Amino acid sequence: MPKIDIASAPEKKGSGYPVPFHERSQNRIKKALGDAAGLSDYGVNLVRLPPGEWSSQRHWHSHEDEFVYVLSGELTLITDAGRALLKAGDCGGFAKGVADGHHFINEGREPAVYLEVGTRSKDDACTYPDIDLKVSNIDDIYRHKDGRPYPKR
Repeated sequence: MPKIDIASAPEKKGSGYPVPFHERSQNRIKKALGDAAGLSDYGVNLVRLPPGEWSSQRHWHSHEDEFVYVLSGELTLITDAGRALLKAGDCGGFAKGVADGHHFINEGREPAVYLEVGTRSKDDACTYPDIDLKVSNIDDIYRHKDGRPYPKR
């Protein structure tokens, strides 16, 4: 197994969300460790979430499982059940097809760092229960819930 040079792993700041949904995650930084390793069945991201930032809009996946492990800092997990605080050493999982939107908010004073692991399914669709947004891996176009595409940013 080759060692991954984390410093040179592909990095993405912000999100691909359309206006105005991108604003809450604009300073999130993801290092695509799974891509750096050449993985295709699942992704692994090293995520740095500054104070006040959201991991994403609250969402759930039709065909992708997700797992998160907190390395440092604190994250507030928001689901239909409410709020839960995750600290370093805590983890959570989100099974595909379970219509319970989730996301994390860094409500602390320090950056939070966590690993995000998820399967990669060509059939996945992502639902955002709180906002007028949906996306499918089939065409990777953000759309209104009535199907109209959002303009690209």
